[in-house]
Amino acid sequence: MIQAFVNIFKVPELTRKVLFTLAIIVVYRVGAYVPTPGIDGHALNRFFQSIAQTPGGTLFGIMGMFSGGALQKATIFALGIMPYISASIILQLLTVVFPYLEKLAKEGEEGRKKIIQYTRYGTVVLSIIQTFFIALWLENPNAFQGTVVVPNPGWGFRLMTILTLTTGTAFIMWLGEQIDQYGIGNGMSIIITAGIIESVPTALWQTWVLASPFDPSRQQLSYWKLALLVAFFIFTVVGVVLIIQGQRKIPVQYAKQIRGNRMYGGQSTYLPLKVNQAGVIPIIFAQSVILFPATIAGFFPKAGVLQGAAQFLSPGSLVYSTIYALFIIFFTFFYTAITFNPIEVSDNLQKFGGFVPGIRPGKNTAEYLDYVMTRIAASGAVFLAIIALFPNVISSPKFLNIPFLVASFFGGTGLLIIVGVVLDTMKTIESQLVMRHYEGFIRKGRIKARR
Repeated sequence: MIQAFVNIFKVPELTRKVLFTLAIIVVYRVGAYVPTPGIDGHALNRFFQSIAQTPGGTLFGIMGMFSGGALQKATIFALGIMPYISASIILQLLTVVFPYLEKLAKEGEEGRKKIIQYTRYGTVVLSIIQTFFIALWLENPNAFQGTVVVPNPGWGFRLMTILTLTTGTAFIMWLGEQIDQYGIGNGMSIIITAGIIESVPTALWQTWVLASPFDPSRQQLSYWKLALLVAFFIFTVVGVVLIIQGQRKIPVQYAKQIRGNRMYGGQSTYLPLKVNQAGVIPIIFAQSVILFPATIAGFFPKAGVLQGAAQFLSPGSLVYSTIYALFIIFFTFFYTAITFNPIEVSDNLQKFGGFVPGIRPGKNTAEYLDYVMTRIAASGAVFLAIIALFPNVISSPKFLNIPFLVASFFGGTGLLIIVGVVLDTMKTIESQLVMRHYEGFIRKGRIKARR
């Protein structure tokens, strides 16, 4: 493993890509501390602490996680990359509805460039809409229990906020694209991961304070609980890796074709169906829907209906956990159905002379792939639900009773993103090293990119 990192710096091109990616991350983290003009950041930060009983317990907590805490600090990167993620998801959904977008998705590189351009436009539009309503909310002292967050409200502040935050989101999007072009790995994913990892030192410090190894009188986390936490973390990471890497390999045989004096085809391969086809999207959707009443209730403390709904769906309750798990399972099947089209896959196999042994090409193959994918998605959905609820279980007063910031690294969206991005980046670096006749990260085993 250590030798693999040393080998990275033996390849000049790979060294430049890695250093460029690190430089972009530094720029992103510096921008996360540049304040937005006209906002009292301290007053806003106190408000977020008051409405969020647990970090990530509201919709703003989710947005704050993706922005690396920039939202709570009211910096120029307050929106983070969430508008880009939302625009990408919306465009994927519209691809199924509008034939023009579906045609673009099938046109290869040129179609992909147009879809990326539409995603950029959508990101800017969503950023403008979100920042306008955020500006109106910031100007209202009643939303902050009488605290004045914006000393000089008005259209000047609104336009400045829209321009600043929208430009910040566009700049983050540009940074991600620069990583895609000149760096290593997926740019947007690496930026999101950098924002999530930003809270790791705080979580480790809270764990150290709770354990208090040099002052037993202040110890809130006993040694056996700490050992249990470490064991939970190891098993959770291993489980996430297995699920992210997990595939169902459908054997595919290509028929032999004679063209002139040569014979083509006849080889055997497989069609990989991912266990976690939907990724982390179902958790994001489920969190946004189930926590929406609690978030709105924080803005309108006098609305009795919203307060009742927020209390009914409070994190940690049995009702919340049940509804949350059902939402995750539903969105997993929904997003998998959008991203995986068994009829299209079957048609492509038949077009190139491929078939699944024992299954007739065409409709029967499509039905078989749909049958297999449905059952794979079911196992992936259950796993996502367990991972998403794990932090709530660990932080429960009836169990370990630790801060949610610490518990969030034992499951949930953050852990899935971190593990997934680290694996993808390792695969990319591994392929670059192996291509240049260097050993990769693992000598005895095999990362799937090397197979």
